[in-house]
Order: sequence, then C-alpha cells, then structure tokens
Amino acid sequence: MSFSAGQKASVLIEALPYIKRFYGKTMVIKYGGNAMINEELKAKVIEDICLMKYVGMRPVIVHGGGPEITGFLKKIGKQTEFIAGLRVTDEETVGVAEMVLVGKINSEIVSLLNNYGAKAVGLSGKDASLICAEKHLAEVYEDEQAEPKLVDIGYVGDVAKINTDILNTLLDQGYTPVIAPIGVGENNESYNINADYVAGEVAGALQAEKLILLTDIEGIYRDYNDKDSLIETLTREDAMAMIREGTIAGGMIPKVESCIRAIDGGAQKTHIIDGRLPHALILEVFTKRGIGTEVIGDEGAEA
Repeated sequence: MSFSAGQKASVLIEALPYIKRFYGKTMVIKYGGNAMINEELKAKVIEDICLMKYVGMRPVIVHGGGPEITGFLKKIGKQTEFIAGLRVTDEETVGVAEMVLVGKINSEIVSLLNNYGAKAVGLSGKDASLICAEKHLAEVYEDEQAEPKLVDIGYVGDVAKINTDILNTLLDQGYTPVIAPIGVGENNESYNINADYVAGEVAGALQAEKLILLTDIEGIYRDYNDKDSLIETLTREDAMAMIREGTIAGGMIPKVESCIRAIDGGAQKTHIIDGRLPHALILEVFTKRGIGTEVIGDEGAEA
C-alpha cells in the first residue's frame, strides 16, 4: 500500500502532540510473546523503540523468555513441571533460566538495539542488586472450599525491591536499559521471576509515564468469545473485580496484576496491546485512539 505525500504528512502531524507530551518521559515496555519470536515483528518492535528514543523518550525494556527456557531444558532431557501455573525451578533449572535469559535473549535484544543506534545496555536483576527478590510460595487449592496450601517450588521469586539508581543513571546518560527478570536473594542466590511482574514493579518504581505490555491478544474482553467486547479503558478497581469473578483468568492475570502494581507504585498509565500487530508501540504511543486496553487508576475515571 502506498501513501500520498499528504497522507504521510497527516500521520506525522498526528504524532506531533504526543512527541511533545512524552518528551523526556520514561516508558517501560514488557517485551514478550510472538513479537520476540517472529523475526519480522521483532525488527518492527526494535524500530519502534528506537524511534521513541530518538524523539526524546526514555524507554526501558523488560523481557521474558519462558518458551526458550522450556526448549533448552528439553534439549538437555530435563522435564518441565508446573504448579499453579509456575515452573518448578530447582538449582539446575534456575541456572538454565539465567543462562538463557541473560546470556542469550538479553544479549540479542541489546545487539539489535545497538545496531539501530539506541545505545542499549543489558542488565540482570543481579547487577547492582537491581531486583531484590524473595522466595515465592505457590498457592495450591486441594479443595475448592479449603484455604490454599503454600508450596515451595524452588528458585521462583517475587520482587521485594527495585533499586532504580542504576536505571536512572543509564537513562540520564542516554542509554536504554534492557532487563532480564532474574532477581537476587539475601544470600546472592538467583530467582526466576515472572517478567510481567518485574515490568510492573520497574514501572512503578520509576514512576513511568506508561507501562506497555506486548502480548499475543488484542486486549481485555468483557467476554473473550465476543471480539466486539474489547475494553478500551479499565479502572484498577474494575480490573481487580474481573479477576475475582474469573472474567480475567489464566495468563492474563499476571499481566493485569502487573498493571495494577505499576499504578500503585506511581506509574501514570498502563497498556496491554497486541504485539502481533506491526508497529504496535507506535500505534499506541503516537496516535489519538491508541490500541488495546489501558488500565488506569480509579481516580483517572473521575478526572
């Protein structure tokens, strides 16, 4: 599809107020899903992040890598077990996770960004104690009527604290931080942490202008079977109610809870968007309507 000079100019003019509004603002991007696997989409995401950087925004990337970890474990003949939706992570598994997330995926993203001139720096949560972690105990319901049983599933962590000094230093010097979701415990042990939760905690700690989660779904639906029920804006209170009633379920729960954590920490807005759509970040940040679902604080609904 070709565009006339006038159409191209209109696109740029539409973007102008957003470039002005978000100049100097921190944008935390959770990079995952098909946009990390499909080479064509990967290139477009990197281009979008670089454009954000070049017009004066301060992007921070948090990435996942669950499928790659599973694939490597399979290669070495290690079975993957999940409890309450979380990977059981023994000492060998957390070592593999750290190797894949930090040594492979993180370095690849950094290399791509640097090739486009974005001055990216790769970080593990262990660097400068960026992500201080504590052990996560999985909640297992043996009986629907009973209280959940807490189960130790190994080196799976929760974020205890985000130390933002290194992130602010890098951002102030014009670098783009790329964070792998490995946290460090009190005894210097590694913890594998859900990347959605890390992104939410980072966005809150930095009091980011936006948290944007790239997913493999268009957004949040009132009824997942009804594609016309996509929600454009959802308050924190309504999001929590939808989790309690089961409308938001499965893999969408950590994404929505990530948005809530970001808002509670001080982020301005959060967005769940479809990373399968080429240039999804540009469409969200630089256009009037945006895409996907934004989750906002309850006070935002009253404004």
